[in-house]
Amino acid sequence: MAIDAGVPVGAGIAIDDPNNVVALGEQIGYPLLIKAIHGGGGRGIRLVTNPEELVELAPQAAAEAVAAFGNGALYLERYYGRARHVEVQVFGDGEGNAWIFGDRDCSVQRRHQKLIEECPAPGLSEKRRQILHDSSRALVKVLRYRGAGTVEFLVDTESEDVIFLEVNARIQVEHPVTEEAFGVDLVAAQLLLALGRDPQLPDVGPVPPAAVIEMRINAEDPNADFQPNSGDITRLEWPRGPGIRIDTQIEEGYRFPPFYDSLMAKLIVRAHNRDAAVAAATAAVRNVTIEGLKTTLPMHEYVLTHPDFVAGGVPTSWFGPVWEARMESLT
Repeated sequence: MAIDAGVPVGAGIAIDDPNNVVALGEQIGYPLLIKAIHGGGGRGIRLVTNPEELVELAPQAAAEAVAAFGNGALYLERYYGRARHVEVQVFGDGEGNAWIFGDRDCSVQRRHQKLIEECPAPGLSEKRRQILHDSSRALVKVLRYRGAGTVEFLVDTESEDVIFLEVNARIQVEHPVTEEAFGVDLVAAQLLLALGRDPQLPDVGPVPPAAVIEMRINAEDPNADFQPNSGDITRLEWPRGPGIRIDTQIEEGYRFPPFYDSLMAKLIVRAHNRDAAVAAATAAVRNVTIEGLKTTLPMHEYVLTHPDFVAGGVPTSWFGPVWEARMESLT
């Protein structure tokens, strides 16, 4: 369907039998990714560089997909080692009408988990941005998509390739980035649409009038391989001021449980351009106080002040080696 809609797609093929995959790997070429068809959140993904690894890792990925999603179906796709993860926020009315609310860069990731998101994606050429937005609009129309969703792409840093990944048919964790950048309420629009009413969304340009950065604050110790932890929050203070938004369920005295996702809060910062947003986000992170358990706040400060991030446009492969080098420098 994506191909029929004119959306750029990478080479990919479904796996019928995870124990018989060598010939499929030769069709795609190495390096490649094994991915779960019903997956998400980085589960069921394996990077493969040769046939031997493919034989070993395909059954593992299938087993993980069954455990996580109840379905072990897999596919292979070509791997782009220095690509950015850029996604487009869409909204459809189910009748073929589409709203496009810009793009987000979600390339600061650890083990396929997003850490920081920003809108608009920095450093995109007008041509690439148009491909992203036009492709997303085409999918919404052909699918007769209804509600908020995200169309996700890889944007290669070593070529001009833009590759469609998937449509996330839901509101995303990072939706506040777009809401703050464009001044819209996507959740309210979904509720209005569900009630059979006009979602009351404006038509906007491809680039918002503001730059917004979101930091996911997790109950993890970044200095101990991001080990999750739980416990009582003994002190909690948030920064305040224009352009600062906090989405959270925690409060002082709250007992953060060990049973669920480690996400504690989202700190969202808006400014008039990206340089100002990076500076404001850094100041905001430094003015958060959470005592009683370890959090990823030190990691966020490190990333926000790193020259590569400040320059913009880091690939998804950037964070792991950079953080590892940082940890080695401390020993």
